[in-house]
Amino acid sequence: MRNRLLTGLALAAMACSKPAPPPVYQALPVERRNIVVSAQASGTVQPDTTVEVKTRASGEVLEIMAETGQLVQRGTLVLRIDPRQPRNAVNTSQANLDVAKAQLEISKAQYERSKQLRETQTITQQEYETAELSYANARAAVVRAQIDVENNRISLEDTDVRAPITGVIIQRGVERGQVVASATFNAGGGTVLMKMADLNLVQVRTLVDETDIGKIKPGLATSVTVDAYPNRPFRGTVLKIEPLAEVQQNVTMFPVLVRIDNREGLLRPGMNAEVEIHVGQRDSVLSVPNAALRTQKDVESAAGVLGVSMEKVREQLAAAEKADTGNRQATLAATPGGEARPAAKPAGNTMTTPDGRVVKLPDGATEKQMQAIFAKFRSGEQPTSEERALLQKMRQLNGGGRGGPGGPGGDRPRADNFQFGGNYIVFVSSPEGPKAVPVKTGLTDLDHAEVVSGLSDGDSVLILPSASLVQAQAEFKNRVRSMTGGGGVPGMNQTGAQRPAGAAPAGGGR
Repeated sequence: MRNRLLTGLALAAMACSKPAPPPVYQALPVERRNIVVSAQASGTVQPDTTVEVKTRASGEVLEIMAETGQLVQRGTLVLRIDPRQPRNAVNTSQANLDVAKAQLEISKAQYERSKQLRETQTITQQEYETAELSYANARAAVVRAQIDVENNRISLEDTDVRAPITGVIIQRGVERGQVVASATFNAGGGTVLMKMADLNLVQVRTLVDETDIGKIKPGLATSVTVDAYPNRPFRGTVLKIEPLAEVQQNVTMFPVLVRIDNREGLLRPGMNAEVEIHVGQRDSVLSVPNAALRTQKDVESAAGVLGVSMEKVREQLAAAEKADTGNRQATLAATPGGEARPAAKPAGNTMTTPDGRVVKLPDGATEKQMQAIFAKFRSGEQPTSEERALLQKMRQLNGGGRGGPGGPGGDRPRADNFQFGGNYIVFVSSPEGPKAVPVKTGLTDLDHAEVVSGLSDGDSVLILPSASLVQAQAEFKNRVRSMTGGGGVPGMNQTGAQRPAGAAPAGGGR
């Protein structure tokens, strides 16, 4: 048993004493590509405008002229109610108005006589005031009677129910022969005869996870697909984000309303929809695989895989930072008073950025025009496709990566820096071997990240194993070393004949 254990430990020591295999990594060139980021969610199609059709009249439904799904124009007769009761109410109120007018004439005559008799001291002041009050009450009775007549005439007219908007009837609440209640004189608000919706515009109410809601704002473009038309996406825009969250299965989500033009009438209320919100897009920008990006926490493990010491990595990062600072200061010239002033503008179509850098402008573009585009970015407004193309031309004209717009010291406006991108470290290929370079990233999808600064066309980044894999390999190696006592099994590495070829001497490393 002892011999078997010693043999196993000896094999482990032999495995540890073999030369370390060459680092495994893949060098990929920095490429230009289009990066699109979107948030996806599910929802249902809803009408943009829905109206409940009611009436001020009461009575039996005699005739229904429209069915669900029918498009009707505003003012079209859709339902008729028995007019007898409203007509009787009109006649009654008209008779009351005639009586009120007659009483007003009598009260007026009595008031005029009382006024004359009071002047001759024939009647008392109290009798005169009584006549005056009767006259005022008679005038008020006439006004009330006129209002009753007008209201009853409206109710009579409402026995012919007409469409309040141009739209589609999506629901019918009554049938022929049913007695309906007035919306004006009924405490419950009256009977809903039908519901109409304007389907030229529809909405999709979708729930977006709280982790993505910070990237969404009103006005963003969206693509909506429904099961009825799987190969036809519908274009829409984000209308608004509801302020109150909803919790479903312990997940916090916010309702987002997306408005879609539906003039063809293909989308119907209640359809299930898949919404893709276009959060951001960058066209033809420098990009690197996300696997090449390293943080301060895992840069040491990556350097160990490449065989680069951390001291050298720190020197490389410090040199890159110093070069970046030098590039910024090189564009500024000191005045005799010790104040910094921008370098002189060269001849040609150029502009000076806020940090003092001078960049070239595309033919036909003016500094005022470019500053307006930058202001759009800073305010969060999305530029037009023509303005994006103009910015792309300017980046290409100034070298794109290092030293160009978007490079170190560049004035590339980024209104969404708080949402996208960050500071990372990548290892690039160089004649001296792997080199650590700090980079700033912008928009990123699941595979690639936009490079804002730090790299340029022609660079190649190194794709390394994940930090967890490197750490697991190191832990396994440490466990094997602890099993062999650090220097191997006693008696197995004392002579050169017993040590495998290429292994380190006793106490001399692996």
